[in-house]
Amino acid sequence: MIAKVSCAALMGIDAFKVELEVDFSRSGMPCFTMVGLAEGAVKESKERVFSALKNCGFKVPPARITVNLAPADVRKAGSAYDLPLAIGILCGMEVIDKEAAQGWFLAGELSLTGELKPVPGVLPLALAARAEQGKGIIVPVDNGREGAVVKDIPVIGATDLGQVVRMLLGEEAVEPTAVDIDTLWNERQSHIMDFGEVKGQEHAKRAIEIAAAGGHNLLFIGPPGSGKTMLAKRIPTVLPPLRFEEALEVTKIYSVAGLLQKERALMVTRPFRTPHHTISDVGLVGGGRYPQPGETSLAHRGVLFLDEMPEFKKNVLEVLRQPLEDGEVSISRSLMTLKYPADVMLVAAMNPCPCGYLSDETHSCSCTPLAVQRYRGKISGPLLDRIDLHVDVPAVPYEDLKKTRSEVDSATMRERILTARDIQAERYKGRHFSLNAELDGSALEQFCSLSDAEHDFLKQAVETLGLSARAYTRILRIARTVADLSASKSIGADHLAEAINYRSMDREGAV
Repeated sequence: MIAKVSCAALMGIDAFKVELEVDFSRSGMPCFTMVGLAEGAVKESKERVFSALKNCGFKVPPARITVNLAPADVRKAGSAYDLPLAIGILCGMEVIDKEAAQGWFLAGELSLTGELKPVPGVLPLALAARAEQGKGIIVPVDNGREGAVVKDIPVIGATDLGQVVRMLLGEEAVEPTAVDIDTLWNERQSHIMDFGEVKGQEHAKRAIEIAAAGGHNLLFIGPPGSGKTMLAKRIPTVLPPLRFEEALEVTKIYSVAGLLQKERALMVTRPFRTPHHTISDVGLVGGGRYPQPGETSLAHRGVLFLDEMPEFKKNVLEVLRQPLEDGEVSISRSLMTLKYPADVMLVAAMNPCPCGYLSDETHSCSCTPLAVQRYRGKISGPLLDRIDLHVDVPAVPYEDLKKTRSEVDSATMRERILTARDIQAERYKGRHFSLNAELDGSALEQFCSLSDAEHDFLKQAVETLGLSARAYTRILRIARTVADLSASKSIGADHLAEAINYRSMDREGAV
């Protein structure tokens, strides 16, 4: 007898329907065969499933069992096929009526005792099931809240295989899992850090305000102990709150990566990821034999902070170029090409030289000019080209340390940032971009036009300071954001002057 059960496979952060077919025949030599590009964990499911069936009281008679995972030309990986395989075998044995399982999407890993263990990717599964107009999804109870974020489709959270069987047989009623989206938003984690705690560094805080308002990438340059990391960790406190669509995107990534906590049904705060400098290129942008999202994708819609940026391997830094340009990571394999979202605000920090004290007035630098050049040269021109603001962060004077609290706190900065973003949203309404950092080509000329006086000012600055040609576009973008923060419709010389001040690494001889 042939039985069919619906499940799903992951492709990037999305899921597509997989039909698990079981041919259960008592004629011929007993054997078990699985086809349909099943990877290791899927093939191993046979042992887990048969043990779970036995320990739940279901005796599988000797039979010729053939399992097909369709479409057969797409790779299937993971342990989420355990539950659909078990239900498929029981339908083939006629323990469960085929019609009872029809339309349900199943996913879950089985222990040898039949207990259901959580699996990654339940949120994409729920979205796929809704798109296919399924009856609902049946998943481990620990995944129930995650799937219930998707409305208009029942989500059953089951504890073990026996409960799923009893539900399909009509012997036990299981209430669908429910979550209140409004409650989730109200449970948003309040930030325990605040820019009001940062003493001094008003120049750096102003740069952060500009970067957050226009969506610009940011590089801090300063000696050890000047507060670069402290400043970076507080950036999420001034970013606009996530919209529901953005939260869903972020949650899908964490779901696929298996990093979504059981009690957190939805990611409602912007992520902040800070990978160590020993990370590999695969760890940073994703990939691997069984592709997974990397740190860049895990920071989607949030902040990716690279501390001690020159200490990262050069090949690791170079793989960031495409994600920073396109806002996504593309991973190509022989059988498929995957895309992971990676729209991040890159924040990096570095010392001005190997010893760190080149610009420090209280310490003497022991580095030679060649050593300084080599150190800064670890960050390539094309990568530096994608970082709009270069901010000098000097050591904090003692007079600033004596202050109890800064006058500029996160709430004040966030209010100005939200106002500037509203201005941009209105200006770029109907276009494919919404932030000044995305301006390019004709859009740059249209929205960053300068008068003759401003052109003369910028020309003089470029020639006097030896600014590189690539700095021109960045200066205009930054100046547009500075103008928005001051609610100015046009870009003035004062806006250009402030923007030029944030391009220190482009000055002649800086790299």
